[in-house]
Amino acid sequence: MAKKEHIVRYTDKELREMRRRGEDKSDWKRAASMTNKEIEAAIADDEEEAKMKVDWSNISVELPRPKAVLNMRVDYDVLEFFRSQGRGYQKRINAVLRSYVEQRRKMNT
Repeated sequence: MAKKEHIVRYTDKELREMRRRGEDKSDWKRAASMTNKEIEAAIADDEEEAKMKVDWSNISVELPRPKAVLNMRVDYDVLEFFRSQGRGYQKRINAVLRSYVEQRRKMNT
């Protein structure tokens, strides 16, 4: 039997108000008082989190380089597609281009 999903959306303002009124389901005081070992144990006990395997051993922190200003021609329908996705469409265009560049680099190595 498929699990029914019930998705509820709130704005950030609504969430802040709910938290102010104590209507959220998180115990922030308890979370703040936990040690790292207790947090790791709680994560290990969570079925959803336990499935996630993250390798932090080779992580690197890099400062972002400044963006270049670009004036380019793009098909109107392509631009409209990204704009229809809402705010941040230029960042999404950049993410698509970055993904393409990274895939090409992998192919060339």
